Amino acid sequence: MSTPSTGRYLWQFTLGEVAALIRDREVSPIEVTRASLERIEQTDSHVLAWARLCAERALDDAKRMEELLRAGKYLGPLHGIPVGIKDIIQTAGVEMSAGSRILAGFVPTEDAEVVRRLRLAGAVILGKTATTQFALFDPAPTRNPHNLAHTPGGSSSGSAAAVAAHHCFAAIGSQTLGSILRPAAYCGVAGLKPTYDLVSRKGVLPLAWSMDHVGPIARTSGDLLAVWNAIRRPDKQIREAKGLPYIVGVPDRFFFEKTDPAMVQAFRAAVGRLENAGAAVREVRLPSLFEAGVEAGYVVMRVEIATFHQQWFFSRPDGYGPKLRAVIESGLRIPAVSYVRAQQIRRAAAEQIRQLWKGIDVLATPAALGAAPQGLGSTGDPILTSPFTIFGVPSLTVPAGWSSAGLPLGLQLAADYFHDAWLLELGAMLDAEISARPPIDFPAARHGPAAVTSSAKPQEEPNEGQDRTEAAY
Repeated sequence: MSTPSTGRYLWQFTLGEVAALIRDREVSPIEVTRASLERIEQTDSHVLAWARLCAERALDDAKRMEELLRAGKYLGPLHGIPVGIKDIIQTAGVEMSAGSRILAGFVPTEDAEVVRRLRLAGAVILGKTATTQFALFDPAPTRNPHNLAHTPGGSSSGSAAAVAAHHCFAAIGSQTLGSILRPAAYCGVAGLKPTYDLVSRKGVLPLAWSMDHVGPIARTSGDLLAVWNAIRRPDKQIREAKGLPYIVGVPDRFFFEKTDPAMVQAFRAAVGRLENAGAAVREVRLPSLFEAGVEAGYVVMRVEIATFHQQWFFSRPDGYGPKLRAVIESGLRIPAVSYVRAQQIRRAAAEQIRQLWKGIDVLATPAALGAAPQGLGSTGDPILTSPFTIFGVPSLTVPAGWSSAGLPLGLQLAADYFHDAWLLELGAMLDAEISARPPIDFPAARHGPAAVTSSAKPQEEPNEGQDRTEAAY
């Protein structure tokens, strides 16, 4: 369906735009949900973003949202908005397999807290998006919508790809190292990893419980704000948006040594656009324990993964992919004293990080080493997003440009604990560039009488002989 006033299809709109159409009764939640389901039917055979779709249930929910509107009850900017849920997050009555044979057939009886809050805000749950096995490194079948021969990232691969392919207006992912921000960056959309524990993990399958974060993926920072406001815990003291100008820090090391030159160039250009919009930019020295704290986080992650999975692992080792199996085996060999010491180093590094924000408001870095790697055997390297997950501070990625091959590049912003709104306000400076991009199209998609300009590059099948090495962690 296209709107008469714009000639655009409903799936082309941002969450904020379609929310205004629903609020003003220009379109109905039923029409919007049908548009998303039709888009999925036309294109998901290319992208493979969905583990399972709940079309009838979504349409029933959309009808209820329409009935509320007719009764004069508008629940806010998520009223009637189709969203996706990563398949490690419980939705009542819908299978949650976490990309694994081990959990195949498991049907939760309750919604996770994040899903419950989305429903209260009026969101329409389309279904479960694909994830890497148990949210680690063994890839899902999902492909990058910008080039199907490239990874969409992981582990929230389906969530990011579904948003990028315009299947839904937002999706929920999780991050233990880089699993919201890296796929968002690779797929050319926006992602927020909130402050640790700001979004409830109740009903979310753990990976490493002291590092797991739940957060939204959407097309723009403004869209992320609408979802974040709905899912964040109300009992936490949030710092509201600061208002311009911001002081943006650029780190002196760690984030640039192995980063692709095209990524560095796109990063510098994005920071320059923030500066032109009123932000002050300065170089900052990372604290002395920064690298040690990151390495300690990897130790903590391995032990916690092994602890959670040990019972299943001992009874069904063949049910695990090779990458997750290797992590569990290494975690089982780490002594308890090493885990405790790693937590101590991690906490000490986090305290030093707190001092960083005394001179700046936000730290800016590349979101990944480069564009999404070619091949589907790896989800890419989380090294640039992992520090802020390990330390629990909020971080955001927004599109920053394009590689020479036409793949997205991402900018990462990080801030002090509970300053999530600062990141979203700063990221919103780049929203116009995101919204102006032409939509992704696919050769077999059927759109109706109007043609849609394609921005997709020629697709190639992955070369089995290519280097598909995985980052260590």
